[in-house]
Amino acid sequence: MTDAATLQARLAEAEDALHRLEMGESVVSVSTGDRSANYGRADAPRLRAYIHELKCALGLVPRRRALRVSL
Repeated sequence: MTDAATLQARLAEAEDALHRLEMGESVVSVSTGDRSANYGRADAPRLRAYIHELKCALGLVPRRRALRVSL
């Protein structure tokens, strides 16, 4: 399990990369320890999903409850 400080640093880097993509950079790089990933404009949804995963791991996103359908 990765510690909270590492997850927080990764989250900050990923959010910065998304910001740079939205500001017009064509390709941004995000590194996670010994790995690195490049994201282009078309990969913004993947980067948002990664940010969401990090936020979930840090407990920053409330859990979704199941929707109840009644007829």
